[in-house]
Amino acid sequence: MAAPAAGGVRSLLQFLKLVGQLKRVPRTGWIYRNVKNPESVSDHMYRMAVMAFLVEDKQLNKDRCVRLALVHDMAECIVGDIAPADNISKEEKHQREKAAMEQLTHLLSEDLKKEVYELWEEYEYQSSAEAKFVKDLDQCEMILQALEYEELERKPGRLQEFYDSTAGNFSHPEIVQLVTTINEERNSNIAAARSTVEP
Repeated sequence: MAAPAAGGVRSLLQFLKLVGQLKRVPRTGWIYRNVKNPESVSDHMYRMAVMAFLVEDKQLNKDRCVRLALVHDMAECIVGDIAPADNISKEEKHQREKAAMEQLTHLLSEDLKKEVYELWEEYEYQSSAEAKFVKDLDQCEMILQALEYEELERKPGRLQEFYDSTAGNFSHPEIVQLVTTINEERNSNIAAARSTVEP
């Protein structure tokens, strides 16, 4: 791990402390749905990075996908997790996150500053096949998490709006296959719950 030249190890430490805040930033969508003990942003990013690591598509740069997954929500350590229900425009959200990424990457060496910021921009503007794949991962991980919360709460079907908001958004074949399997398991849970309450 290379220490930044400008501020040395102190700047690197400050960067790591800021990024560490992601462990304590809960995902807003789950809070709004009264999910008990909701995951943090870093929980979400970690599983996305694992999912990116497991991709089998040889046309994608796997290493780049993992890096994109690790960086895509990094700004939230400063701005928080802004959800659609917060009524903040996409433009305003982008400006806040852009300023946060500038503040964050300023703590890194020139090379790392450029790499981290450019990865964030690549994801934001969906300017590569890898960025588009990681966007698929982002939404897939969310509905997988919704499935798990429904199973933990024993309330199949409760988080339907997360499925509605992502329906038809997936394009990468591996993700489409995974989403289909998630939906099959969820539909099975819902059917089983209905059969136990019907006379």
